[in-house]
Amino acid sequence: MKPINLNDVQEAEEFTQVKPCGYVCEITSVEDVPAKEYLRIEFDIAAGQLKGYYRNRYNSSGYWLGSLIRSYKTKALPFFKGFITAVEKSNQGYHWDNNEAGLVGKKVGLVIAEEEYEAKDGTIKIRNYVSSVHEIKKIMENDFKVPELKKLNSATAAPAPAAVPAGFEVVSSDMSVPF
Repeated sequence: MKPINLNDVQEAEEFTQVKPCGYVCEITSVEDVPAKEYLRIEFDIAAGQLKGYYRNRYNSSGYWLGSLIRSYKTKALPFFKGFITAVEKSNQGYHWDNNEAGLVGKKVGLVIAEEEYEAKDGTIKIRNYVSSVHEIKKIMENDFKVPELKKLNSATAAPAPAAVPAGFEVVSSDMSVPF
């Protein structure tokens, strides 16, 4: 191993996960993915005790955890419109003009819930996800519902990897087909 000077390195902080609840959030970044017809939206908590939560996590870990996808495929347009309507109602004077960059800096209400997932080591863990989008007024008035923990369906969990015969080496466990 190469020599590493840890004298000026700050240890990673322990972070608690965001509790399932409604939050006033600010959109910090938007990326259009036209080939798949969706917007990848990054956000941070903009008010309350957890203000700046995702920025702080990013500064500590190097990756951004507050994100959601909003598809604008034909079948998903009612959900996309609901998102845009919530942003418009939350930002006086803002009107959607088909410019995703104009969403940056806008506030919106997000309900964050929890779901189980299978980690790389096969253990079941819990992560946050955005369950619904609302105008800020509904979040402030506590007019939203937080869903129960979304349990991982054991039938959809990835199967355990097969045993590797002696003399063989696993190069990649990704058996997905690229088409």
